[in-house]
Amino acid sequence: MRILLAILIFSLVSCTLDRNKETYLCEAYEPYFNIGVAINKNQVQGESSKSTQLIQSHFNSVTPENELKWENIHPLKDSFNFEFADQYVEYGVDNDFKTIGHTLLWHSQLPEYVKLTKDSLQLTALVTNHISQIVSRYKGKIKAWDVINEALNEDGSFRQSVFYNILGPEYFVLAYKLVQQIDPDAKLIYNDYNLWKSEKRKGVIGLFKLLKKNGITLDEIGMQGHYSLIGPDLSQIEESILAFAKLGVKISISELDITVLPNPWDLEGADVNQNFENSAEMNPYTNELPNAVAENLADRYQTLFELFLKHHENISRITFWGLDDGSTWLNNWPIKNRTNYPLLFDRNLNPKLAVKQLLELPNTINK
Repeated sequence: MRILLAILIFSLVSCTLDRNKETYLCEAYEPYFNIGVAINKNQVQGESSKSTQLIQSHFNSVTPENELKWENIHPLKDSFNFEFADQYVEYGVDNDFKTIGHTLLWHSQLPEYVKLTKDSLQLTALVTNHISQIVSRYKGKIKAWDVINEALNEDGSFRQSVFYNILGPEYFVLAYKLVQQIDPDAKLIYNDYNLWKSEKRKGVIGLFKLLKKNGITLDEIGMQGHYSLIGPDLSQIEESILAFAKLGVKISISELDITVLPNPWDLEGADVNQNFENSAEMNPYTNELPNAVAENLADRYQTLFELFLKHHENISRITFWGLDDGSTWLNNWPIKNRTNYPLLFDRNLNPKLAVKQLLELPNTINK
């Protein structure tokens, strides 16, 4: 029985399916960087066999989209909900994925008992308990942590979150030092959006120096890739990759998707608290994506990956923020109930033209 189980698990391990039938993304990019995907509860629990097959064949890294965030895993002050987190970590171990922890501290999706805390000693105790319990439980299984998520404003200054307002910049030191002490082998990541902007890039560099001054080595900077068909310019992304590489850290393109829909003019970054009204103008492709737009999407992914391959020595991982168009967060942000098409697989879990072009791309360059 154990032998049969081992054979079954081996047959499902990511990037190990029958290569005579199909080529997979993680195999194509194995010489350069990992290919990851953000997954949700239904996918971890295997509710769709086709989703399971795609995740286990095309990807070798996984990130939980929402379920490890504070309000879900630690909803009550004295109570943790580890049910999904345990399933997620087991899923990663069974399939030999590089399993990412997302995220320990974030200003959003917090329970009320955290948001309403006013005392520094109480908040320090809450943060210490939260991080200690979770990191200790998954020590050696979660390979890298987005320790702090989206803690900077667009000008590079510190965001006025409950953590910063009460504890000041020392909360960065507290959080990263805790993870470093509990699991010295886990990679320490700072994750944020719009890091192609020069001012925000400078803010990350300042954060890196703050941590280094306090004896903490930041291993990786997560450059979220919530892009559009026309922006940002590749040169802006490249400038940040080069600037972060000079620090001696790795870069991950941590949340990659490409919206094909128009966005409000006053949209700022990827702040989940922003919402705007729906309209026919803002939701033009309710039935299907026109072929011309699908081609533009494929070309945009290709040019991005050409840049990533150019700097592959500095990049550890590219993680798509969702598996398919039906499950993308962009159907409800920054406008609710839209029909977006930002990912590699469509709503029927079929590969788009972008997949074909990305699979062919590594063959056109010298390793």
